[in-house]
Amino acid sequence: MAKKKVTKNASKPAKAKKAKATKEIKQKETKQLVTKKMLIGELASKYPKAVPLLFEAGMHCIGCGMTAYETLEQGCQAHGMSDEDVDKLVEKINKAVSKSK
Repeated sequence: MAKKKVTKNASKPAKAKKAKATKEIKQKETKQLVTKKMLIGELASKYPKAVPLLFEAGMHCIGCGMTAYETLEQGCQAHGMSDEDVDKLVEKINKAVSKSK
């Protein structure tokens, strides 16, 4: 009698791995309170602890009328910051505001 060869479906582990990676990404996104796509005015209103960090970064635009229309990323770029600098600032702000919650 010939033994049947049991083959595992190769796509199941790959699907499970992809689902796990997607879940981890979503968890990271939900933990991040502040994003670079957030309006500067909204950021200052929701998270006042972020304001001193903006000043430290050379962004003295809290009273500027553009804060209602400009994202954090746009404001940083207008002040000559690189994408890497923007990401670092967002990370620093998130650390500060998450401590206060």
